[in-house]
Amino acid sequence: MHAMGSPADTSKSSKPDRYNAYLFRRFSSAKVFATSSRLLFRVTLFAGLLLIFLFLLHYPPLLLHSSQSSSSHRSAHRSLLSSFSSYAGAAWERDIRRSAAPRRPEGFSVLVTGAAGFVGFHCSLALKQRGDGVLGLDNFNAYYDPTLKRDRVALLAARGVVVLDADINDAALLARLFAAVPFSHVLHLAAQAGVRYAAQNPQSYIASNVAGLVSVFEAAAKRADPPPAVVWASSSSVYGLNTDAPFSELHRTDRPASLYAATKKAGEAIAHTYNHIYGLSITGLRFFTVYGPWGRPDMAYFSFTRRILAGKPITLFRMPDGAAVLRDFTYIDDVVRGCLGALDTAEKSTGAAGGAGKKKAPAQLRVYNLGNTSPVPVTKMVSLLEDLLGRKAKKNVVTLPQNGDVPFTHANVSLAERDFGYRPTTDLATGLGKFVQWYVKYYGVHSAATATARTEEELTASA
Repeated sequence: MHAMGSPADTSKSSKPDRYNAYLFRRFSSAKVFATSSRLLFRVTLFAGLLLIFLFLLHYPPLLLHSSQSSSSHRSAHRSLLSSFSSYAGAAWERDIRRSAAPRRPEGFSVLVTGAAGFVGFHCSLALKQRGDGVLGLDNFNAYYDPTLKRDRVALLAARGVVVLDADINDAALLARLFAAVPFSHVLHLAAQAGVRYAAQNPQSYIASNVAGLVSVFEAAAKRADPPPAVVWASSSSVYGLNTDAPFSELHRTDRPASLYAATKKAGEAIAHTYNHIYGLSITGLRFFTVYGPWGRPDMAYFSFTRRILAGKPITLFRMPDGAAVLRDFTYIDDVVRGCLGALDTAEKSTGAAGGAGKKKAPAQLRVYNLGNTSPVPVTKMVSLLEDLLGRKAKKNVVTLPQNGDVPFTHANVSLAERDFGYRPTTDLATGLGKFVQWYVKYYGVHSAATATARTEEELTASA
């Protein structure tokens, strides 16, 4: 009797159903997981791209590029990895040691930063010519046409000077250089120049003139054995709104009129710090409007020459009261003699190798003006160019804007004369004549300038 029957056995039919349901759940979970993974990947990728964009937005100077070389575009700020991959090995060390080895008894071994620049190029030539060892470093940035820099370096290479395409902020490379070569001196001329360009790219001035200077001082103080003496380029711009003339090293320099001037003033304070703490022998040189062959195309005398020959107008500034703007134009050969004089009289650093321990004694700390001592109205400079080029300039005269330019510069060089015999000897007419002669030849100008530019022999005879 089966009043209460047992339920029918469905186990055989329910197992496949349960298995199918299990597979469906696994498939659904896997699909959800795959979808989630793809979504997570996309979110991560987007976040990464966003971070890169924000980095580019907030730190543009770190990614500035130099111009195209003969074979490829090179980064203006070389990475640590590229330094080790490009500048390493026995052959590389042999080349830089040969370049940096002096040929004269008691000669110097000098690391010249900014060696492809105007002053750096001329100083490197002069040092090599007198028998010192020279190793150059330059990042070939595109502030002005790097072709001119490459051509300067080609002349240096022909005289046995190696110039590395690298950046002063590359601490790893600087450490490698100081480990490979016992430099006696550093001539630090690398910097972001120009007063008005700061309005377009202010951070480049901080990266080069402040961070770069610290990088060089760090390497000299902590990576060299023994620490070298350092001579570096400050600027007459530090005098800023100073109205006492001629400008003396004793005058106040706490009122800069431009960001460029402020970075150079900051550099002088930084120099004091490294001298005080690490016993680095440091000499700062305040240059006054340096000009001459192989000069900087952004300078007025250079750009005026180009525009006059092209028949384009030039812009001349005057003061609100109509007074002329004055500049203490200093010829490159005079500046080079000043740089070499500073190197020759620089005392040895007193700090311990590697920046360890106390300095043995107070180290030398100096600053000097290197100028011509004879301010000339910019209008007079234009008149001289007109005579040399055989063409009249189309002039657009405007009031001097409040963009960092100062109304006049005038150097007192008595300290440099006393300490290393600095005496400027080249007047503006002679110096501009030599510049125009170079310009005509370098750019292949075929015009009235070719006929009117005086030869070097004529200039020497008339000096």
